[in-house]
Amino acid sequence: ALFGPERPTRLIRIKEVRYRTGLGRSTIYRWMAQGTFPKPVQLGGYAVAWSEEDINCWIADRTMT
Repeated sequence: ALFGPERPTRLIRIKEVRYRTGLGRSTIYRWMAQGTFPKPVQLGGYAVAWSEEDINCWIADRTMT
């Protein structure tokens, strides 16, 4: 690969997603339903987590001027 071995992405839970984005839980889920926020991956049962890379990119898209 051009950029060497890919660094595996971390999976982060809702608490950290809320902390990083400053969004409430209901806003996150509403925006997911509208397609404007990254979807989480299913971990099993009701447990879900987001790709840290997806969240970082989402934040970067909103902070660029």
